[in-house]
Amino acid sequence: MSRQDCRILSARFGRPDGHRLAVYQAAGGYQALRLVLAGMKPDEVIEVVKESGLRGRGGAGFPTGAKWSFVPKTADQVYFFVNADESEPGTFKDRYLLDYDPHQTIEGTIISAFAVRANLAFIYVRGEFGWLVDRVQRAVDEAYAAGFLGRNILGSGYDLEMIVHKGAGAYICGEETGLINSVTGTKGQPSIKPPFPAVSGFLGKPTIVNNVETVAAVPWIMLNGAAAYRGFGTEKSPGTKLWSVSGPVRRQGVYEVPLGLPFREFFRDDLGGMRDGEELKACIVGGSSVPVLTAEEILSCTLDYESLQQAGTMLGSGGMIIIPQSADMVELLKVLMHFYWDESCGQCTPCREGTGWLHRVTSKLLKGEAVAEDLALLERICDGMAGLTICPLADAAVMPVRSFLKRFRGEFAARIHETAAAGSPTRWARGE
Repeated sequence: MSRQDCRILSARFGRPDGHRLAVYQAAGGYQALRLVLAGMKPDEVIEVVKESGLRGRGGAGFPTGAKWSFVPKTADQVYFFVNADESEPGTFKDRYLLDYDPHQTIEGTIISAFAVRANLAFIYVRGEFGWLVDRVQRAVDEAYAAGFLGRNILGSGYDLEMIVHKGAGAYICGEETGLINSVTGTKGQPSIKPPFPAVSGFLGKPTIVNNVETVAAVPWIMLNGAAAYRGFGTEKSPGTKLWSVSGPVRRQGVYEVPLGLPFREFFRDDLGGMRDGEELKACIVGGSSVPVLTAEEILSCTLDYESLQQAGTMLGSGGMIIIPQSADMVELLKVLMHFYWDESCGQCTPCREGTGWLHRVTSKLLKGEAVAEDLALLERICDGMAGLTICPLADAAVMPVRSFLKRFRGEFAARIHETAAAGSPTRWARGE
């Protein structure tokens, strides 16, 4: 099977006017919706998605069909949310999906909402993506005009209203309960779970939140079947995955590949290797929140959930950051810690205080003001944060710190040696 055949999600990327309804329909768009509404029951849709092995593509990788099945069958009202609050550093594949092919996500959302018996759906778009909000809204308007949204869709008796909601630029609203809370008009802060949104979410009713890439795969699965989807990828990681690739490679961008593809092959054939004069040093493979891998480690991996977990990292959101030998790992970690410190919502003390301390200590290292005890201090701060907060933001900050210190400790120690050689640090640097 050629690589071109696996373009389930990206088939219309770069096509002129690919965001318009006429172009999408000419390529078979909304045929899956017609098939579903013509004779399938909601539970049958859920079963097909379960059999396909589709997993959430926002980062957690939870089985999509299983998540849908958690909605109580007796619920009198269900809501469906599409998470397009793409704020994870290094990740930009959802932006491509909504920019080049918004109707694919809209069709997938309608089918998904039907499966969980929802009659109101939201597409929650990152606040900085102003032009994207307009593009998605125009596509939703086209879908309404064509009878794919609203009352009695395609004469099936199924009703669905869809709202495009613009976020306010907060990273934490990418967490599903933070997203739901922000739509209700309260603080965009995560809530304690349980109860999980599938049981009690928006307005206290069962609510499903899925990533853009997740729902965009649903139309293809419904048209071609679960077995065809499993024809891509591996037994435990079926299907295809979009990877957002940044860094000094010859060909950056968004790539769709079957899960299980060897990184070495992807790096050589798709990305074209490193640019002239650069050499691979490390890779953050799934967005800035996941542990970094050395060049040797990533070159031995295949791009799937299991292989990456075995290597000590996670597939995450698929935000692949290629790091060259010329990169300063101390500087890179400091930049990441500034991000998490700035984006912490402040609700949980370990995260609010811990991210600030991580930023402060990494800043001292970068400025040559750290002492030998500061590396141990970083590790103690991490111990006081991991697993101790309502949402995973604290863990998202801790995992890079621990992995950078584990794999590139020499660079951090060298900064301290440079400080010692230059003389005693200031009283402020010693924390006095």
